Amino acid sequence: MSRFVLVGGGVASAATATGLREAGFDGEIVIVAAEPHLPYERPPLSKEYLAGTFAVEDFRANPEDWYAQHDVELVLGTRVEALRPAERRVSLSDGRALGYDALVLATGVRARTLDGFAGERVHALRTLADSQRLGERLSAGRHLVILGAGFIGCEVAAVAAERGVRVTVFEPEPLPLGRVLGPEFGRAIVDIHREHGVAIRTGEVVTAMTETGAGLELTTRDGEIVACDELLVGVGSVPNVELAVEAGLAVERGILTDEYGRTSAPDVYAIGDVAERLHPEHGRRLRVEHHDTAVKHGGNLARTLLGHAEPFTGQHFFWSHQYDHNLQSLGQLTGEGETVIRGSVEDRSFAIFSLVGGRIAAMVALDRPRDVLQARKVMGVPHEVTAEQLADQDVALKSLLPRGAGARRSEVVR
Repeated sequence: MSRFVLVGGGVASAATATGLREAGFDGEIVIVAAEPHLPYERPPLSKEYLAGTFAVEDFRANPEDWYAQHDVELVLGTRVEALRPAERRVSLSDGRALGYDALVLATGVRARTLDGFAGERVHALRTLADSQRLGERLSAGRHLVILGAGFIGCEVAAVAAERGVRVTVFEPEPLPLGRVLGPEFGRAIVDIHREHGVAIRTGEVVTAMTETGAGLELTTRDGEIVACDELLVGVGSVPNVELAVEAGLAVERGILTDEYGRTSAPDVYAIGDVAERLHPEHGRRLRVEHHDTAVKHGGNLARTLLGHAEPFTGQHFFWSHQYDHNLQSLGQLTGEGETVIRGSVEDRSFAIFSLVGGRIAAMVALDRPRDVLQARKVMGVPHEVTAEQLADQDVALKSLLPRGAGARRSEVVR
């Protein structure tokens, strides 16, 4: 193969290009990205960059000169308008067409919008431009309303509150993130934000918005009028599958792939947030919107493209920083199996494990980084544990590693 075309300007494309060059591939690599920026990491957009503690250079996927040094062509500020799998070609918004030997779709997701909620004072948060625009409006004393207490909403609320902004968050569910992480985490998140002056209004929905000369007026389902200066809509995301659909690829909740990232079209692959990928250990396809997974998809795909195919079997990992608290999760929390709590919910230092058939299937932790690091090693190898062992803080989780697993630890956490 002589030319690989990577569509998307995030970490999945960057990790694929890096993996290819590190493995010695000397053919053409072309990254096509709709944004005008070098490929960058997105987690800082709602945290460090929004807070002003990171510059753009701090979260680029690769340094600026890396692409020239490794002969990776960047086609920035340009959209792919159409995929033509039968011709092994893509059409670009600048009128050009690119042929390929392998095509990688890493088109990611976009922020979900709400009908009737748009305007100069209405924000989403997905791109560098989004974060720049919102950050310019977060002045002390102003009032920011956030629709949705998901990770983006909660992270922005924390940054805004620390910048002296008055913050109100509307969340239709009884607890933020309760269905994803469980009620213990939902209650802890509510308490943490309220202690920092954020008004978390759970079980409430904003149904309409009106612009005024002074700002915005929001109407709740109960008829209350809430005035604010700025509004952030944080109600989830939509996978960018349109190109794949138009090209006739198999698509459901994302672009369907096998365990190697292969789509239904020959030599077309999908990775990162947009891919609904078969995970051998779970026995089903998963679409995971996590930075860590996107990076690992890229590295895994680079090996596949060079003839060393191996299924991606890694545990999905994500994290969130809010104020001085750190939330981390491993695996897929599905509600199956036995739930085990380790640590103190009252002291906000605890982990919740999902134990299925004597194995840790997933975990989520608040301010327990050591537990996460050690559990990651255990989950990466065959093991058998009990609920009593997990709950006992005197039992170090690393002691649950089976004999002979030590030699495989570096592979688990690489």
